[in-house]
Amino acid sequence: MSNYAESLRDLDSYISARVPIIGVRSIEQIRALRMVKQVAAAPRRAGLPFWIFTRATGLRDLRTNAPAQEDRSLTGAMDFAAQQFTSRAQATVIFVDPENLSDDNTASRHVAELARLADANSGSIVIVTDTPLWSGLERLGMSVTLDLPDAAEMYDVIVEFLRDHQGVVPIAWTGQDARRAAEFLVGVPEGTAINVLATLVAKGAVERSDVENLAEYKDKHFGALTGLERVKLRPAEAAVGGLTSLRAWLRRKHQFITADLRDSELRPPRGVLLVGVPGCGKSLSAKAIATEWRLPLYRLDLGAIMGQYFGQSENRLREALETADRLAPCVLWIDEIEKGLAGQNDSTGVSRRLIGQFLFWLQESRHRVFLVATSNDVRSLPPELLRKGRFDELFFVDLPDPEDRQEIIGMYYRRYVRQEPSPELVDKLVGLSEGFAGADIEAALHEVGEQVYLNGAESLRPEFVLDTFGNTMPLSRTNPEQIEEIRGWGRDRAVPAGRPAAAATAGARRPGRRVVVFGD
Repeated sequence: MSNYAESLRDLDSYISARVPIIGVRSIEQIRALRMVKQVAAAPRRAGLPFWIFTRATGLRDLRTNAPAQEDRSLTGAMDFAAQQFTSRAQATVIFVDPENLSDDNTASRHVAELARLADANSGSIVIVTDTPLWSGLERLGMSVTLDLPDAAEMYDVIVEFLRDHQGVVPIAWTGQDARRAAEFLVGVPEGTAINVLATLVAKGAVERSDVENLAEYKDKHFGALTGLERVKLRPAEAAVGGLTSLRAWLRRKHQFITADLRDSELRPPRGVLLVGVPGCGKSLSAKAIATEWRLPLYRLDLGAIMGQYFGQSENRLREALETADRLAPCVLWIDEIEKGLAGQNDSTGVSRRLIGQFLFWLQESRHRVFLVATSNDVRSLPPELLRKGRFDELFFVDLPDPEDRQEIIGMYYRRYVRQEPSPELVDKLVGLSEGFAGADIEAALHEVGEQVYLNGAESLRPEFVLDTFGNTMPLSRTNPEQIEEIRGWGRDRAVPAGRPAAAATAGARRPGRRVVVFGD
């Protein structure tokens, strides 16, 4: 059941029960009033009076829109309501966005007195507002929270809008496109969604490519938020060399991120934690996933989340994660997650509270937010973050093997040199790049590309390429102890992101090691 249907049912039952004061909380005033009018229009209430007060129109009859009195002030409306509650039974007065009802003050106590008058004669006061009511008012009645439209309701909005414009402009969307658009627009008010659709119609056609562009409208709607930023993607970032097992696993997860799971107990994928050697493609994988899946990529900067006042960091993280849910479907990237959630030497307790809040969101969120978290020092992460079930999988990104290096060399050679490397040159570079991370190979070939740009392709000699690789000093040589320690941890505790066969040839399988089985 959608939130609108559930809220409609609750409001209908509260009106039938003649609850003296009913709070309807929503940031969508038009949608909330539609719900109130729908309840009032029930045939069994045809003989019951309903009035509505707004600041712009004063007090009017809800059904006919006829003015109830000349005095258009809130005070006049309250006096009118008091007269009705005293003189007749089962009267209902709706107040839209009245001021100063969120704390204990004169206005709140005035409304509380009205509620007692209503209660004495089976009347009801309905308050439509986007802020919480004073607790003294809450205790006198019941409340309804009308959330933003979910995917099913948003789909109905889109279909109805496009149906109204069928034949006016060319509309290329299929039913599946409309469902994807609904997923993109979840998290924005219905009015904003209609404005977005109207903008698409106004340009003269609704094309299939417009579906992906809806993420940009959500960016404009939510604006800038501390700690959460949109990452612009380039087509070249869709290519990742090596990481064969990880890429195969992601292809399977992509089917679930786009699947219609409404009639199943399955939840959308949570995400993946990538740990391993620096420079081997962990961060690049986040960009590649978003590019290949055609989803927007947002980066959560845990450093920017931290505030100097008590509770500020927790509030910022909560706001950022709630916004990520509203921006769904999307890929959420947390780079070097250990720097924000380690907290081993934190005496303030902030890191522990952030971890608890983050784990709760990771466990309970049902939105299509695919989390890609990376870590270079996974030993500093709290054990509860590594427990099976937090992320969908924990992958270890190791130094590339010869086959992976061959693929990476070819990829970057074509990108920066704009040529196809000869097989003989590639074989020599694979041998020279033993111990290289993907970032080391990219840096060397970028330098080769600079040479070609400055002196022309005809100036490039194989000897220069070989010398460039020979002069590159990877981290595995400058700091071998640290790299071997990272690799030792990953081999025992995580699924290899590279070729399973390559991992098997490195030595005998150790006890307790997990292996991914595809096609199960």
